[in-house]
Amino acid sequence: MNSQAFCNRLQGSMPRIGIRPIIDGRRGGIRESLEEVTMEMARTAAEFLTSNLRHSNGLPVECIIADTCIGGVAEAAKAEEKFARENVGLTISVTPSWCYPTETMDQHPTRPKAIWGFNGTERPGAVYLAAALSAHNQKGLPAFAIYGRDVQDIGDSAITPDVQEKLLRFAKAGLAVATMQGKSYLSMGSVSMGIAGCIVDETFFQKYLGMRNEYVDMTEFVRRMELGIYDPAEFEKALTWVREHCRTGPDVNPPHLTRSDEQKEKDWETVVRMALIGRDLMVGNPKLAEMGYGEEALGRNAIAAGFQGQRAWTDYFPTGDFMEAILNSSFDWNGIREPYIVATENDTLNAATMLMGHLLTDAAQIFADVRTYWSPDAVRRVTGHTLEGKAAGGIIHLINSGPAALDGTGRQTKDGQPAMKPFWEITPEEAQACLDATLWRPAVDFFRGGGFSTDFTTREGMPVTIARINLIAGVGPVLQLAEGHTVELPDNVHDKLDDRSNPTWPTTWFVPNLTGEGLFRDVYAVMSNWGSNHASVSFGHVGDQLITLASMLRIPVSMHNVQEERIFRPSVWSGFGGLEPVGADFRACAAFGPLYK
Repeated sequence: MNSQAFCNRLQGSMPRIGIRPIIDGRRGGIRESLEEVTMEMARTAAEFLTSNLRHSNGLPVECIIADTCIGGVAEAAKAEEKFARENVGLTISVTPSWCYPTETMDQHPTRPKAIWGFNGTERPGAVYLAAALSAHNQKGLPAFAIYGRDVQDIGDSAITPDVQEKLLRFAKAGLAVATMQGKSYLSMGSVSMGIAGCIVDETFFQKYLGMRNEYVDMTEFVRRMELGIYDPAEFEKALTWVREHCRTGPDVNPPHLTRSDEQKEKDWETVVRMALIGRDLMVGNPKLAEMGYGEEALGRNAIAAGFQGQRAWTDYFPTGDFMEAILNSSFDWNGIREPYIVATENDTLNAATMLMGHLLTDAAQIFADVRTYWSPDAVRRVTGHTLEGKAAGGIIHLINSGPAALDGTGRQTKDGQPAMKPFWEITPEEAQACLDATLWRPAVDFFRGGGFSTDFTTREGMPVTIARINLIAGVGPVLQLAEGHTVELPDNVHDKLDDRSNPTWPTTWFVPNLTGEGLFRDVYAVMSNWGSNHASVSFGHVGDQLITLASMLRIPVSMHNVQEERIFRPSVWSGFGGLEPVGADFRACAAFGPLYK
């Protein structure tokens, strides 16, 4: 199982980073003395970013540097013309010296922007940084401040570690903003079981994410299956791969509800077709045009999607569990590739959260129910086991009703520890290990149409972040997140707890990092303050990255356990009450409004 070539499977070129070298425009010795050092600062920033960043599809990130240093409005306009032509989605202005802020600043209304003011003493860029930020704040154009902690000598081209961190944090979040813009969310079906997150709020997608909304009824799957609107050669390839790599687990259904071997074989054929069709609906497939289906070949340019499933589909057809699990994973019958983002039960808000996590980490995301808080006393009462270590204060059972990305098994490794990695770092052996750790269990009795659920338990020791966007009347979207770790339980303890929910579904035992106060005073407080029945799980402690991205989109963060020194937002946020940052975040987001008004 080899990695596929890097490719952009969506319409629209990948966004680029614009680098704006800002200079003191006064001729007669001042500008001339700064030309080379300023342009070198821009080149150094561009080289650093291109060397350390990729898009989530594996393609390299490109930087576009203005043709000349920008010393005034004319050169700023020339740079803007170039950036528009080159699909620049975010900008970083760099300068080692004082310059004229309002004449040189980036005034694009929606593009994320940062300013790196060199910490030097000869012609201090920090003075420009402060003045330019003041102009940005006054004009309502939030910008991120990048300023090194230690003074450097003029001409020192080294980027200090603290500046490197801020450059990467800003650039990755800004690329996420630019990548989402103009793409689609595809709703495959409608609202599942009355779950509010399934209700497509077009205002949220359009004004906050810059995305459009596309819709298909689930009968489109029936049409394509019955008419054969999928690649038959790929279907045979996929079915052969499934028979070789996907192990069927025990059936827990009572005898009168157990499907025959013949029915199960037909179910496998159906769910494989569903996976092909779901992917083709999202991104299209040129093979369909060769078959005479030109419209279907185009897809919906969907960077994320959701499948309703319950109950209109699952009362009669096999579940969408295999489709969702395999598309969300970083590999399939065609090899190792970028995961798709597909939400269970068409939970649009969880899909948006998963999309944000994927664009920031480049890795697969686990869709999970936030199902149960198990206190130490409850675990002891039910199993006789005493929770220890990170789990000593209790655990949260993250479990989805059928599917989750197979990366969530934790069978990939990074520095010898369990991980979920960008697809280009995953080895064939790691992909196979994820498959080997997964059982495909016949769906339980209330999925009357059959199908196969994803059964695995996530390995212990992964740093993870759970997150969720919720819509609040009178406020709009808010983001909540919790950094923590995965833990494992002894098999007999896990089985007793898992059986009380559903033994055929994927489990991640999660313990949040606690602060001892407020919403993170204990594990129970985290569970009781979670705003939905669903969450997205990202590998790594990436709450700070999610907070940076949320600030760009003007989504306030209502709950987090990220240390204050790790939080990076536009400088104007402190003007809304720096002594009380949560309230300041809400006030700033309300004042500026959604990014795409």
